[in-house]
Amino acid sequence: MDAPLRQLVRERARYRCEYCRLRAEDEPDAPFHIEHIVAKQHRGESTEGNLALACLHCNLHKGTNLYSLDPDTDEPVRLFHPRKDRWEDHFERDGVRLVGITAVGRTTAWLLQFNSDICLLQRRSILQRRGWLDED
Repeated sequence: MDAPLRQLVRERARYRCEYCRLRAEDEPDAPFHIEHIVAKQHRGESTEGNLALACLHCNLHKGTNLYSLDPDTDEPVRLFHPRKDRWEDHFERDGVRLVGITAVGRTTAWLLQFNSDICLLQRRSILQRRGWLDED
């Protein structure tokens, strides 16, 4: 993958994880990855349409997965696809939690562990620092 393609992916994502929306500037010690949405081992290519910017946490949890089981129904469901899906159609923020509002959203949020203890602590700190968190 050449440098201009890597830069295109970063700029297109506005330097945010395309899964959990973490900003690269909020995670300076863990560089973001250019990840293959469909992994190379599943014949995914290193093309603009198959690449996404992902934080270390999301990339490590997604791995080569394309599907997982919906945590509510145990049915197989595809994961969120940053090039084909709109984030707002599948997720919403509820305080510090990222909530899946569709089967795709629920499954992706569960597999990528959007609401693990460490993610919640990090998100709370970021949102408080920016003044974007309404505390009851």
